[in-house]
Amino acid sequence: MKTFVTSGFAILCAIHLAHAEVGKNQGVLDPNLASEKELQAIPHLNATIATALMTQRPFLNETALNTFLSKQLEAKPLEEVRAKLFVPINLNTASREEILLVPGVGAKMAHEFEEYRPYKNLAQFRQEIGKYVDAKEVARLEQYVFVPINLNTASDEDILSIPGLGKRMLHEFKEYRPYKNIEQFRREIGKYVDAKEVARLESYVTLE
Repeated sequence: MKTFVTSGFAILCAIHLAHAEVGKNQGVLDPNLASEKELQAIPHLNATIATALMTQRPFLNETALNTFLSKQLEAKPLEEVRAKLFVPINLNTASREEILLVPGVGAKMAHEFEEYRPYKNLAQFRQEIGKYVDAKEVARLEQYVFVPINLNTASDEDILSIPGLGKRMLHEFKEYRPYKNIEQFRREIGKYVDAKEVARLESYVTLE
């Protein structure tokens, strides 16, 4: 049975559509961008783990990060680290197992995440998940998710929502429009960053 908690919040989201496709961050670090100092400030992450993490990145999804950290930490410390260090998951393609890695998400909420696929934008996520939890919880969950942006139609705001992407790379993303295929994206953006960074950026985009 579905419990509808905040219909007013859902209506608000439907009226006020935000365009950014990567969830607004409230303090959760991206392991692919965090400095060594920031990593070591997270409880349970000592210098050895932080250094090893930096040599292994980029982590293209949370499953890869979790696999790495599970070799370093016991279950409870690992759970605490995930609340503060997380690779955002793709709302449209993440597996059930990956969704369950989102802090505080159990089987019931994982089902709700999946029920409304495909998500066109985060405003839809806010509206649908806002049926089950309050606005504060929706905002907390949003930190851990994203909806891929369309390379050919995304606004500047959409593109700049990609973690670690600044105005210089925004220009490069737009310069080669329209993209005919993802191989073109890899080739053109590969002129400016290495293959690992191209792969990280590619995880946030689509041509569909």
